[in-house]
Amino acid sequence: MERICITGLELRAFHGVNREEREHGQSFLLDLVLEADLARACRSDDLGDTVNYARVIKTAAAAFTREACNLIERAAEVTAQAVLGEFSAVEALTLRVHKPDAPVKMTVDDIIIEIYRRRDGMPQ
Repeated sequence: MERICITGLELRAFHGVNREEREHGQSFLLDLVLEADLARACRSDDLGDTVNYARVIKTAAAAFTREACNLIERAAEVTAQAVLGEFSAVEALTLRVHKPDAPVKMTVDDIIIEIYRRRDGMPQ
Protein backbone atom coordinates (compact mmCIF):
# COMPACT_ATOMS: atom_id res chain seq x y z
CA MET A 1 0.00 0.00 0.00
CA GLU A 2 1.31 3.42 -0.92
CA ARG A 3 0.68 6.59 1.05
CA ILE A 4 -0.36 10.14 0.30
CA CYS A 5 0.68 12.51 3.10
CA ILE A 6 -0.98 15.87 3.71
CA THR A 7 0.63 17.81 6.54
CA GLY A 8 -0.08 21.10 8.24
CA LEU A 9 -3.63 21.70 7.01
CA GLU A 10 -4.48 24.78 9.08
CA LEU A 11 -8.11 25.23 10.04
CA ARG A 12 -9.99 27.48 12.42
CA ALA A 13 -12.63 25.67 14.43
CA PHE A 14 -14.57 25.89 17.68
CA HIS A 15 -13.72 22.59 19.37
CA GLY A 16 -13.12 22.40 23.10
CA VAL A 17 -14.81 22.06 26.46
CA ASN A 18 -14.07 25.60 27.63
CA ARG A 19 -16.53 28.38 26.85
CA GLU A 20 -13.77 30.55 25.37
CA GLU A 21 -12.76 27.84 22.92
CA ARG A 22 -16.34 27.45 21.71
CA GLU A 23 -16.96 31.19 21.45
CA HIS A 24 -13.68 32.43 19.97
CA GLY A 25 -12.33 29.33 18.25
CA GLN A 26 -8.69 28.57 17.61
CA SER A 27 -6.31 27.24 15.00
CA PHE A 28 -5.81 23.52 14.53
CA LEU A 29 -3.40 21.69 12.24
CA LEU A 30 -4.31 18.39 10.60
CA ASP A 31 -1.96 15.78 9.18
CA LEU A 32 -3.49 13.02 7.07
CA VAL A 33 -1.75 9.92 5.82
CA LEU A 34 -3.91 8.11 3.27
CA GLU A 35 -3.20 4.50 2.39
CA ALA A 36 -4.23 3.48 -1.12
CA ASP A 37 -3.11 1.37 -4.04
CA LEU A 38 -1.43 3.94 -6.27
CA ALA A 39 0.21 1.49 -8.69
CA ARG A 40 -2.18 2.28 -11.53
CA ALA A 41 -1.60 6.03 -11.15
CA CYS A 42 2.16 5.44 -11.13
CA ARG A 43 1.84 3.77 -14.54
CA SER A 44 -0.84 5.96 -16.15
CA ASP A 45 0.07 9.47 -14.94
CA ASP A 46 -3.71 10.11 -14.87
CA LEU A 47 -5.40 12.04 -12.05
CA GLY A 48 -8.41 9.74 -12.36
CA ASP A 49 -6.27 6.81 -11.20
CA THR A 50 -5.23 8.32 -7.89
CA VAL A 51 -6.76 9.94 -4.82
CA ASN A 52 -7.20 13.63 -5.59
CA TYR A 53 -5.57 15.27 -2.58
CA ALA A 54 -7.15 18.65 -3.33
CA ARG A 55 -10.57 17.03 -2.92
CA VAL A 56 -9.41 15.21 0.22
CA ILE A 57 -8.35 18.55 1.73
CA LYS A 58 -11.73 20.08 0.92
CA THR A 59 -13.61 17.12 2.41
CA ALA A 60 -11.47 17.03 5.56
CA ALA A 61 -11.76 20.78 6.11
CA ALA A 62 -15.54 20.74 5.70
CA ALA A 63 -15.96 17.80 8.07
CA PHE A 64 -13.60 19.18 10.72
CA THR A 65 -15.22 22.62 10.81
CA ARG A 66 -18.88 21.64 10.25
CA GLU A 67 -19.84 21.42 13.93
CA ALA A 68 -18.18 22.18 17.24
CA CYS A 69 -17.11 19.16 19.28
CA ASN A 70 -16.11 19.07 22.92
CA LEU A 71 -13.21 16.75 22.17
CA ILE A 72 -10.72 16.83 19.32
CA GLU A 73 -10.95 13.04 19.38
CA ARG A 74 -14.55 13.36 18.17
CA ALA A 75 -13.61 15.98 15.56
CA ALA A 76 -10.91 13.60 14.28
CA GLU A 77 -13.37 10.70 14.07
CA VAL A 78 -15.92 12.75 12.11
CA THR A 79 -13.18 13.86 9.73
CA ALA A 80 -11.76 10.37 9.24
CA GLN A 81 -15.19 8.91 8.50
CA ALA A 82 -15.92 11.69 5.99
CA VAL A 83 -12.70 10.97 4.09
CA LEU A 84 -13.28 7.21 4.10
CA GLY A 85 -16.88 7.75 3.01
CA GLU A 86 -15.97 10.04 0.13
CA PHE A 87 -12.90 8.26 -1.26
CA SER A 88 -13.37 4.55 -1.87
CA ALA A 89 -9.75 4.14 -2.99
CA VAL A 90 -8.52 5.08 0.51
CA GLU A 91 -8.12 1.81 2.39
CA ALA A 92 -6.95 3.38 5.66
CA LEU A 93 -5.87 6.67 7.10
CA THR A 94 -3.97 8.12 9.99
CA LEU A 95 -5.18 11.50 11.17
CA ARG A 96 -3.28 13.71 13.57
CA VAL A 97 -4.98 16.75 15.06
CA HIS A 98 -2.66 19.35 16.53
CA LYS A 99 -4.07 21.77 19.09
CA PRO A 100 -1.07 24.05 19.70
CA ASP A 101 -3.02 26.64 21.69
CA ALA A 102 -4.72 24.21 24.06
CA PRO A 103 -5.69 25.94 27.30
CA VAL A 104 -3.40 24.12 29.72
CA LYS A 105 -1.61 25.62 32.70
CA MET A 106 1.84 24.42 31.66
CA THR A 107 3.98 25.39 28.70
CA VAL A 108 3.79 22.83 25.90
CA ASP A 109 4.67 23.06 22.22
CA ASP A 110 1.62 21.16 21.06
CA ILE A 111 -1.16 18.78 22.02
CA ILE A 112 -1.75 16.08 19.40
CA ILE A 113 -4.18 13.23 19.11
CA GLU A 114 -3.74 10.58 16.46
CA ILE A 115 -6.27 8.07 15.20
CA TYR A 116 -5.96 5.27 12.65
CA ARG A 117 -9.01 4.01 10.77
CA ARG A 118 -9.31 1.27 8.18
CA ARG A 119 -12.07 0.90 5.65
CA ASP A 120 -13.11 -2.44 7.13
CA GLY A 121 -13.66 -0.67 10.45
CA MET A 122 -11.10 -2.72 12.33
CA PRO A 123 -8.54 -0.87 14.42
CA GLN A 124 -4.95 -1.94 13.96
